[in-house]
Amino acid sequence: MIRYVLALVAAVSFSPLVSAADSPNVLFIAVDDLACTLGCYGDRFAKTPNIDRLAASGVCFENAYNQLPLCNPTRASVMTGRRPDEIGVYDLDRHFRDQLPDVVTLPQVFQRHGYAAARVGKIYHYNVPASIGTNGFDDPPSWDLTVNPKGRDKDDESLVINAEPDRKISAALSWLAADGSDQQQTDGMIASEAIRLMQSYNDKPFFLGVGFFRPHTPYIAPKKYFDLYPLDSISLPYAPDDDRDDIPTAAFAHNCPIPNYNLDPLTLRKAIQAYYACVSFVDAQVGRLLTELEQSELADNTIVVLWSDHGYHLGEHNGIWQKRTLFEQSAKSPLIIRVPGANGNGTPCRRIVEFVDIYPTVVAAAGFQPADDLSGRDLAPLLADPLATWGGQAVTQVLRPADDRLATQVMGCSIRTDRYRYTEWAEGDQGVELYDHHSDPMEFHNLAVDPDSRIQAVIDDLKKRLRQKASGRIPNVPVNPARL
Repeated sequence: MIRYVLALVAAVSFSPLVSAADSPNVLFIAVDDLACTLGCYGDRFAKTPNIDRLAASGVCFENAYNQLPLCNPTRASVMTGRRPDEIGVYDLDRHFRDQLPDVVTLPQVFQRHGYAAARVGKIYHYNVPASIGTNGFDDPPSWDLTVNPKGRDKDDESLVINAEPDRKISAALSWLAADGSDQQQTDGMIASEAIRLMQSYNDKPFFLGVGFFRPHTPYIAPKKYFDLYPLDSISLPYAPDDDRDDIPTAAFAHNCPIPNYNLDPLTLRKAIQAYYACVSFVDAQVGRLLTELEQSELADNTIVVLWSDHGYHLGEHNGIWQKRTLFEQSAKSPLIIRVPGANGNGTPCRRIVEFVDIYPTVVAAAGFQPADDLSGRDLAPLLADPLATWGGQAVTQVLRPADDRLATQVMGCSIRTDRYRYTEWAEGDQGVELYDHHSDPMEFHNLAVDPDSRIQAVIDDLKKRLRQKASGRIPNVPVNPARL
């Protein structure tokens, strides 16, 4: 079933700064819960030829960091170009317009310049899989048209294998090697509907948001994608036995208090197989979109952005799964941008960038002037020369609810520079972490424990930088801990 909804566009008077006649289209692709498990990010296990070819023709940002590793906050941040502290969104229930009712979202900028703005699938937050086929937690002013496919994955939910029966499949390690074709799955239908829309826009440029639901749990993909990853080729990630000994309690997500959910290694390997199967399934759908751009001769006049809302854990640090941490695997996310004519296409960029940079970058790449009050920076210099001097640093935060581990709510804030990650919990009262990525890229050794004078000087410097970019305080807004 596919639902079409005409969104009500705010009735405001606005004169486009430039004519839309020759403006580039924007294909804005979001992938739910996708870690950097991609060939273009150096993952030799992943089979992702289509996303890899996008990276080969665009700029793959190898060190791009989301603002808050949870679906609703990070998507709201990307789409408004503002940090969580500015929009007041830290959990799954609050809408960014509660605090900023008149904020102009990224697609609204394009609407106001004469573009058709449409969404297929998940761009703003959805409860997955419950809200598939609905508008989810959408923002109606952002779109002229929304399309909400619902495939057989919804009908087959009773067949899903749930490794944690006491939890819903939305949050548990759960999967299904599905019967049927790609096009029968919701994400396959999303690709088909996006292609149909691209073919329909003949008289005006488009901003088309295409949001895929996988690899979010439950991990559902056609069986052929599971076959790409034989179980005997899968192993669990390495970590020292004492890896957790120097990590603050608050650093571990409240929904994953027990390492590996206390599941056996075979079950965990099956979960990894299912996750990678979903990654390859979504990669195939991205390939369909790219092929349509090429065959319809739209590629030379279309900005393509591919991003995931946050990273994802697959058992690192002796058994962390999913998201909601400030470790590298959760804070770092895939980001690939292809701008026609950009000199840097095909060269990966290792500079530190943030997801709040996406909004001003896309607006400027289309030839429009970004608003002055955005939080991020235009990445144009790096699109032209991915090796250019940048001086970037990224701040990621997450809010922990009070629970049986923590007496009060705790805000964690982390700053990532070219060399270090520095993290504070409750401004340091609940713990501090420092990792040197030159010598410890997997973040096994917390240098903030008993630091010498040199390390203390690094901590003092990063603490100052963090204070300049993020408040790190408990938000003064209603928060539902059960929904974090």
